Amino acid sequence: MARHSRRYQQARAGVDRGAQHSLGQAVDVLLGLPLAKFDESVEFHANLSVDPTHADQQVRSTVTLPNGTGKEQRIIVFASGDRAQEARDAGADEVGTDELAERIRGGWLDFDAAVATPDNMRIIGPLGRILGPRGLMPNARAGTVTNDVGRVVNELKAGRVEFRVDRLANLHVVAGRVSMGRQALIENLRILIDAVIRARPSAAKGSYIRTMSICSSMGPGIRLDAQAALAEAAAAEE
Repeated sequence: MARHSRRYQQARAGVDRGAQHSLGQAVDVLLGLPLAKFDESVEFHANLSVDPTHADQQVRSTVTLPNGTGKEQRIIVFASGDRAQEARDAGADEVGTDELAERIRGGWLDFDAAVATPDNMRIIGPLGRILGPRGLMPNARAGTVTNDVGRVVNELKAGRVEFRVDRLANLHVVAGRVSMGRQALIENLRILIDAVIRARPSAAKGSYIRTMSICSSMGPGIRLDAQAALAEAAAAEE
């Protein structure tokens, strides 16, 4: 069995595992724990009352976090001609077609998101076994297969994130970085939770969000009071 570090054990001791918190309280607890020496990410986790094996109960969408993710996003774009130039003008880190695919086949994966024009999916299709498991495969539902590459690159650079349930109906989303501070993290979490609510499938039954928590990338989970957090998310839209 893997043993946690002393820092993690100290952090865990500082969390009441039975308590449920409002967003503000949870962020305060997180920022008050012993943290790693690097700038940890802040993660949002939820379990939803959906059955992902049914197509009409899939949860997958995107949201632009108002304060970004706290990390510089490296974006590659599969495009040619005018759309390639549009991607470059928007700040894409790498733009190309066959040569970009060849680099990926060779093991290069130094990017956070990939965008493609529809006519380039023939090139990207064979890369699915490499990009798919890493969540990097361009997808029309996620808005990353598009001819409007400039807009999508701008959104990704500004902090757009994708979320989707796994086979156990869990969501795992990066909501920011510890260094962003209390208010920015609360704002991001409010908008993120609101987006998850808006993505509720019509076929979902009963209470949609079963459990929610936040944690730093190297820290223990801090449970959220679902009702309080949902009310805070709703208030963000008023």
